[in-house]
Amino acid sequence: MSIDANGDVTIQGVSLRSLPKVSLHDHLDGAVRPATIIELADAIGLEVPESTPKALGAWFAKKSDSGSLVEYLKTFDLTTAVMQTEEGLTRVAREFVQDLAKDGVIYGEVRWAPEQHLAKGLTLEQTVEAVQQGIEEGEDAADRAGHSIRVGQLITAMRHTDRSREIAELAIDYRSRGAVGFDIAGPEDGFPASDHREAFDLLAENFFPVTVHAGEAAGLASIRSALLDGRALRLGHGVRIAEDLQVIQQEGDEVQVQFGDLARWVRDREIPLELSPSSNLQTGAIAAWGNTLADHPFDLLYQLGFAVTVNVDNRTMSATSLTRELSLLIEAFEYDLDDLETFQFNAAAAAFLPVEEREELVEMIAEGFDI
Repeated sequence: MSIDANGDVTIQGVSLRSLPKVSLHDHLDGAVRPATIIELADAIGLEVPESTPKALGAWFAKKSDSGSLVEYLKTFDLTTAVMQTEEGLTRVAREFVQDLAKDGVIYGEVRWAPEQHLAKGLTLEQTVEAVQQGIEEGEDAADRAGHSIRVGQLITAMRHTDRSREIAELAIDYRSRGAVGFDIAGPEDGFPASDHREAFDLLAENFFPVTVHAGEAAGLASIRSALLDGRALRLGHGVRIAEDLQVIQQEGDEVQVQFGDLARWVRDREIPLELSPSSNLQTGAIAAWGNTLADHPFDLLYQLGFAVTVNVDNRTMSATSLTRELSLLIEAFEYDLDDLETFQFNAAAAAFLPVEEREELVEMIAEGFDI
């Protein structure tokens, strides 16, 4: 692996950025460009901690590297503050898509919580429509630049509030107008999916896809609730499923593992794990295994046959991109192009799209990796 003067990573003679990718776990309010934050904040008279994009980006990275999800989430106060108007939401969504396209993403899902963008008087419906307008503008701009990309909304409810039923209804209402799935996010520990059973019942009755943040700040009980109460088709992070694995013996690359019932269910049912390496390190999600990326149980889960996918979580907070996350995994675990292709196949298969469209994604990935 090598890095050129423009910061592009090359593996086996191929540019990582140019390879087709699928992004499943990417928060809108976690991907706002620092320059955009400064401009939008200036327009509404909001004070920011740093006056230049570079310095503000460094501020986010430092504040987010706390080892605590609760502390990590506090940085979103600034990004959501500049996303309280239709203009602000549309611009952030448009740039979100453009940045994905520049990183080689061909399909992405953007998760965000409409209830967090009502401070200036917008309705829930107005926020969804503003974000959808930005997505479509971003897709059009990417197309003009020669890059085809499609992005769907994951309408998200905050797990520590009482609006999940209302947000579930909103997601269902917009299923043919940009919304492809539902999520719950926010402080995980102490707020299990079971608290929102009414919303999940409604979603299930309407056959609306669900992913749930679980197995990040809380452990196996949270994952269990996501699957049983939330009927989650994917696990947002889900990294702590590794707590249900007991390594019996390890000799070189050979690992003998005893599965718990939950881990075996997730593995055998191929329930996708939306792993986010840098973020998992920043929030302390992998603290039980160590404090470096090489300690991340990503490789263990991959080698055992779990449906692992690679994601950014929050690009601004982690100062990252999907290309960078892949390069970090290459460095930590010596993956090659075949491994990276597998991660993209897993993500394509997990996308909240009709099967025909998922098959098209798989074909695009196979063609792009056929170097």
